[in-house]
Amino acid sequence: MIKIGLLINPVAGIGGSVALKGSDEVVERALAMGAEKKAMQRAVQALQCLVPLAERFCVLTASGEMGEQVCQQLDFNHRVLYQANSPSSAVDTKEAAALLSEQRLDLLVFVGGDGTARDVLSVVGSQQNCLGIPAGCKIHSAVYGVTPKATGMVIAKLLRGEILSLKVAEVMDIDEQAFRQGRVRAKCFGEMRVPDELHYVQATKQGGMEVEDLVLQDIAAEVIELMDDQQFIAGSGSTVAAIMQELSLANTLLGVDLVKDRQILQQDLTEAELINRIASVKTQLLLTIIGGQGHLFGRGNQQLSPRVLRLIGRENIVVVATKTKLKSLHGRPLIVDTGDTELDKYLSGSIKVITGYRDYIMYRVSNPENEVTDAQKLCLPTSVVPE
Repeated sequence: MIKIGLLINPVAGIGGSVALKGSDEVVERALAMGAEKKAMQRAVQALQCLVPLAERFCVLTASGEMGEQVCQQLDFNHRVLYQANSPSSAVDTKEAAALLSEQRLDLLVFVGGDGTARDVLSVVGSQQNCLGIPAGCKIHSAVYGVTPKATGMVIAKLLRGEILSLKVAEVMDIDEQAFRQGRVRAKCFGEMRVPDELHYVQATKQGGMEVEDLVLQDIAAEVIELMDDQQFIAGSGSTVAAIMQELSLANTLLGVDLVKDRQILQQDLTEAELINRIASVKTQLLLTIIGGQGHLFGRGNQQLSPRVLRLIGRENIVVVATKTKLKSLHGRPLIVDTGDTELDKYLSGSIKVITGYRDYIMYRVSNPENEVTDAQKLCLPTSVVPE
């Protein structure tokens, strides 16, 4: 029987929807602002595909929200080895990870963001096979699945006995305090050993300038014409920043701003503030992709919640990206990881991407768990092949 360790950071990403850029040192403040814990929900999304394979594995985990409750919900065969404090902390994550890794696990699955990955790395190093379920605000580390469901599909491959090669992947993190002040300080804290399944496990975000300034100016010129006299939400990212710079407007790092008539209406809005602002006003959403990963939603923009996106509507989403950035995806689709499966499917399909002045391409949006190739269909039982 395969032994899987499960470790959940219950407050991972809790500051995202209320524009606090993360969860480090702001949990109580985020909860007071109305933020909700979603890490357990993300864990269920990832692991529910393992239910038909439940006889093949057992889960070793921590008590309560750190793993036990999810195992109970999914009716997994499990054993609690670590009694967590309530509320839990980074100390619990480290102690539980250390204890679990002593059990000769086949795979240690953890739920969180870059901070959680750092905590796990600090005690297990590169000797333990690991894989992360993304639930944090900032996820630059290459140790997470591209979506929760994609992570579950990798684990399912292991349980079915499929061959999975392993690689060492970087654990990255940034200083959230500096990030809230508009400064990025990112560094590599080490490497973990993870399944080498490129279709499902994200690559490290590419850094540095990717294109010439003239290309960004061309994109900016196209977008400014398109959005003149319109209310729009400006997301984060270097391409959006270039457009805001052309408008002589400051934009929020890892946040969203509301703009109309070339003026900032409000900066760094929370989910609730966005809903209030756009409920009765047609609003367009300007965003770019994360280089090397291809995410549109689910990485650093949790303020753009399912409710917000439904109010905006797919037709009002304006995507901008350089061709260099799109080429870096090597044909992989753009990914939407909103936490709402039906919304993710609704957002899938071809989407127009502005790549210059009067220059556009159509690019595919499709999460890996929704894609089944003809070759894969031949290997699947008839009952699980999508219509």
